Amino acid sequence: GGSTYRAVQATHDRLGDYWLFCAGNPDLLFTDNESNGQLLWNTVNLAPYTKDGIGEAVIHGRRDAINPDGSGTKVAAHYPLLLPPGATETVLLRLSAAPEAEPLADPFAGAEAVFAARIADADAFYAPLAAGLDPESALIQRQAYAGLIWTKQFYFFDVGQWLDGDPAGPPPSAERKHGRNAGWRHLNNADVISMPDTWEYPWYAAWDLAFHCVPFARIDPEFAKRQLVLLLREWYMHPNGQIPAYEWTFDDVNPPVLAWAAWRVYQIDAEVTGKKDRAFLERVFHKLMMNFTWWVNRKDHAGRNVFQGGFLGLDNIGVFDRSKPLPTGGYLEQADGTAWMGSFSLQLMTIALELARGNRVYEDIATKYFEHFLYIAGAMNDIGGEGIELWDEHDGFFYDVLQLPTGETMRLKVRSLVGLIPLLAVETIEPDVLEELPGFKRRLSWFLTNRPQLASLVARWYEPGLGERRLLALVRGHRMKRLLQRMLDPEEFLSPYGIRSLSRRHASEPFTMPVEGEMHMLSYEPAESQTSLFGGNSNWRGPIWFPLNYLLIEALREFHRYYGDEFLVEHPTGSGVQLPLNQVADDLAARLVNIFRRGPDGRRPFCQDNELHQSDPHWRDYLLFHEYFNGDTGAGLGASHQTGWTALVVPLLEGRMSDARRG
Repeated sequence: GGSTYRAVQATHDRLGDYWLFCAGNPDLLFTDNESNGQLLWNTVNLAPYTKDGIGEAVIHGRRDAINPDGSGTKVAAHYPLLLPPGATETVLLRLSAAPEAEPLADPFAGAEAVFAARIADADAFYAPLAAGLDPESALIQRQAYAGLIWTKQFYFFDVGQWLDGDPAGPPPSAERKHGRNAGWRHLNNADVISMPDTWEYPWYAAWDLAFHCVPFARIDPEFAKRQLVLLLREWYMHPNGQIPAYEWTFDDVNPPVLAWAAWRVYQIDAEVTGKKDRAFLERVFHKLMMNFTWWVNRKDHAGRNVFQGGFLGLDNIGVFDRSKPLPTGGYLEQADGTAWMGSFSLQLMTIALELARGNRVYEDIATKYFEHFLYIAGAMNDIGGEGIELWDEHDGFFYDVLQLPTGETMRLKVRSLVGLIPLLAVETIEPDVLEELPGFKRRLSWFLTNRPQLASLVARWYEPGLGERRLLALVRGHRMKRLLQRMLDPEEFLSPYGIRSLSRRHASEPFTMPVEGEMHMLSYEPAESQTSLFGGNSNWRGPIWFPLNYLLIEALREFHRYYGDEFLVEHPTGSGVQLPLNQVADDLAARLVNIFRRGPDGRRPFCQDNELHQSDPHWRDYLLFHEYFNGDTGAGLGASHQTGWTALVVPLLEGRMSDARRG
C-alpha cells in the first residue's frame, strides 16, 4: 500500500551504503563520472560511458550513451514533465542511510509533515535574529543568511596529485610541473568551505572567505571559526607563511584581512555564546604572525616599510595590472599595500593585547606590532627618508608613487579606493587596557618619549575619570577631513548606494599615461568592465563593492569612538550639513541596504528593469545578492549569487557593527 518509487543504492568505501529513493517511476540514467576524452582531446576514453552521457540521452535521445546494466558512478532520475502555464508539479526524492536489510516500506510516508517541521525549525531559528526589524528588513536578513549557508560546498583538490597526473589517466604535459601552482605541492584540500558563489565561483578565495565569516559568526560561530583555522592549517598555508589565494594561482596576493576577520569573529562569538574562545584566538594568532612575516620579507621593497605586490582583490583598479611587471620598469609604492599592512599590524597588536590579559607573554608581542605600525605610518609620510610622500597635500588624497629605473618618481593621480584604504588602519587603546598591562604601557611611554617623530603619529585624548585614550591611525584630523571631503562628494565617490570604487570625476577627466608609444587610460565605468582584465566580469573602476564599503563604515565608527560627537564633517560634501562620524557611517550603511529595499516607487534598485524580479508576484520578494553594484543606479552586477561577502548587508542592516568592535 506504499507509494510507487524507484531506488538507487550507492556504495562508498568510507561512507558506507546510501539509498536514493525517487517517487513515481522515473527513468534512471546511469553512466560514469569520467570526462569524454575522445570528444575533448581526441584520446581513448577510460570508460565506455562518460559524464556527458546523461545530457546526450535526455537531449538527443541517445540511449547508447547510458549504461543499460543500471550501474555506474553517476546517475540521474529523468522526469519528463509538461506543465501548462501557472501549473506546479512536485518531485519527491529521499536520500537515506537505511540498510538494505530493512528497506523502507514507504520512503515518502509523512513527507509533508517533515517539510512542515523543518520550515517551523527555520522560522524558530530566524525569529530572534529578526527581533526589532521591520518585515522588509527581516526579509533581506533571512535571505542573505540563507544564501550564505547555500555557499557551502565540498572542495577537493590535491595539488601534488594534480601536478603528477591521475595514475589511471594519460600523463600530463611536462610543463605542468613547472607552471602555475607548482610551488603548492603541499596543498591538499578536502573540506566543506564557504565559496564566493557556488554558481560562478565554485572555488574558495581567501580574502572573500574572511568577509564571509563575519556574518556567518552570527548564525554559526563554530563554522566561522573553523573556516579561519582551516585556511591557516599546514595543508593550506604555504610553509613560508603565504595564505593560498585561489585555485587558478595560489601564489596571487590578496589584502591581508584574515586577522581582521579572526578578531571580529572572536568578538561576535563571545556576544552570541557569552564565552570568549581564547584558544581559537591564540591558535589563529600564531599562524597570522607567520603570514605577517611572509609579507614583511616578500613585499617590502628595499626594507622601508612601504609595501608592493599585486592586491589582486582589487583586480583592475589601477592603470596597470598590478600583479605583473610594470611596462615602465621600476616599481610601484602602493598606498593601499602600505595601508593594508598598517592595518594588519594594528589588528595583530589588538589580538596580542587581548591575549596578554590572560598571558603576559603577549605584552612583548603587542609592543612589537605597535612599533611596526608606527614605522609603517612614518614611511607613508616619507618613503625611506627620501622626502617622497604617498600623500598629495594639494589634492588631499593618497596616490601610488611610480619609482622609475632612472630614479625619478611620479605620482599616479588616480582617485580610487586605493587612496581611501589608509582610513582603514585605525584602532583606539582604552585607558583600562594600559592599566591592566603595565609592561606594554611602559614600552609605549618609552617609545613616545624617545621617538618623538613617530610619537607625533599617536593621538591622545584625556577624559576626566577615565584616563588617557590613545588613537593609532594612518590618517587623523586634517588629512582625514580632506579624504572624507573627497569620499563624501557625490561628484566623486559618494553614490546613492554607497562608496564607488573610482571617483566619478574620471568620467570627464580620465587618467592617461603614455608609455613607449602606447597610451594607458583609466576612466570611470560604473557598470561592467570595458576591458578584459581578470576575465572582464569584474570591475573596480566605478562600481560599489560591499567588503570595502563595510570596512570604511567600520573605520568611521572607530574614529568616532575617539573623536566623539564634537568632531564634525560635511556630509554630503557641498551640502552644508555637518555630522559626527557615526551618523555618516549610519547613512552609508543605509545607502548600501537600500540597494535591496523597495524604494518609494515600490522598486528594488538591484534588479532595475528586470520586471520579473520587480513585479511578478512569484519572484518579487526573492532577492539576488550580486558580486558588485552599479556606481550610479545600484543595479546588481557580476556573479548573481554572491551572498558570500554581499551578506555583509546583514550586520549593516542589524546595526550590530559597533557591537562587534569590542567584547
